[in-house]
Amino acid sequence: MPFVTVPELKAQLNLDHDLDDALLSHQIDAAEAHVASFIGAPLTDPLPAAIRQAVLMLAAYWYETRETAQAGGAPFAVPFGVHDILQPHRVWVV
Repeated sequence: MPFVTVPELKAQLNLDHDLDDALLSHQIDAAEAHVASFIGAPLTDPLPAAIRQAVLMLAAYWYETRETAQAGGAPFAVPFGVHDILQPHRVWVV
């Protein structure tokens, strides 16, 4: 079960249609998997606000930037700030 909902992501993106709900759901799943992998721990319920924000930012970015190459600028796999937000939640293994 996703921790972030499609309506939350639609609000983040300011979308008012249902045409891309399946794609948005996929972006949420991928973003949650990336965040869990980056912090080194499974996501928990309730999701901390900072982690929720990182998932929303990442899913929205991947929805808006669907290609690996982009004209006029360097493409990024993860938008600026996502890893900074997640850094305090990382589990460090030594």
